[in-house]
Amino acid sequence: MSDTLDSKVDVPPPATEGAAKGKSGMDSLFGDGVGEVKVRKAKKSKNISKGKCTILATFNNTHVSFTDMGGNVISWSNAGKCNFRGSRKSTAYAAQVVVQDAGRTAMSHGLKEVTIVVKGPGMGRDSAIRTVQSLGLSIDEIVDVTAVPHNGCRPRKPRRV
Repeated sequence: MSDTLDSKVDVPPPATEGAAKGKSGMDSLFGDGVGEVKVRKAKKSKNISKGKCTILATFNNTHVSFTDMGGNVISWSNAGKCNFRGSRKSTAYAAQVVVQDAGRTAMSHGLKEVTIVVKGPGMGRDSAIRTVQSLGLSIDEIVDVTAVPHNGCRPRKPRRV
């Protein structure tokens, strides 16, 4: 009985092709195809150094778009695109994530200076502006273009009790 145990212990594991060639386990798994990592430039990459960042902060969502000075969109994002759903779309944290998403794409196209245009009464206004600054973009000016009613809509008729 001890002879059978000894024979099982002495049997070497079966050799694979990679091990037969003298390669380690990881090298034999990936083969010769893995070598240098190629860095690819973004498709249709634009060299834009100056642009606008438009932030629309509503009560339910936050939209951000980075454009060049002519108004052509470089990158955009909103809270729904960043997988926020329902009431979480209107939070300040969602606005922060949205600006980071759109800002990194815009910076990969060469954007360095922005003029921020803010519109709407939402909670994401301030955090979006702070996030643009924390990304490393230099801010030329901040413009608020929120629509203000000059008398508003006609009110409802008074309720009779």
